[in-house]
Amino acid sequence: MATLAHILQLVGWWIAPLIILLLKRESRFVSFHALQALLLQIAYVFLIFMGMGLWFVFFFLTLAQHPASQGAPSPAMFVFFPLVWVGVMGAWTFMLVIAIVYAIKAGRGEWAEYPVLGRVSRKILKIGPGGTAAAV
Repeated sequence: MATLAHILQLVGWWIAPLIILLLKRESRFVSFHALQALLLQIAYVFLIFMGMGLWFVFFFLTLAQHPASQGAPSPAMFVFFPLVWVGVMGAWTFMLVIAIVYAIKAGRGEWAEYPVLGRVSRKILKIGPGGTAAAV
């Protein structure tokens, strides 16, 4: 189930890790990996929304500075839009690699943690290193 939490986040986004987390709360190992995948998806969705917000702001600022009556759109639009696309594809590729690597680690039974989110997951679940109970 821990492996599934990592792999299913690619197609089930935040919903699949959340379902696994709720179904397997009694297992510290599965809860830890599912919560990491869930937090990664939440961070990913937040970054995508922030990127899209910046894209819309830039788009409307460009339109305001460059009236349609002048003909062709601003050259800045031709630079910024491909950069947004590369950023979104790069983020998705990063998610793909992270999901595969940590699914393999979870399948081996390792308590592998994401660089920042692993520590947050341990605090939320009150789990110490190696799945031990955290010291209070």
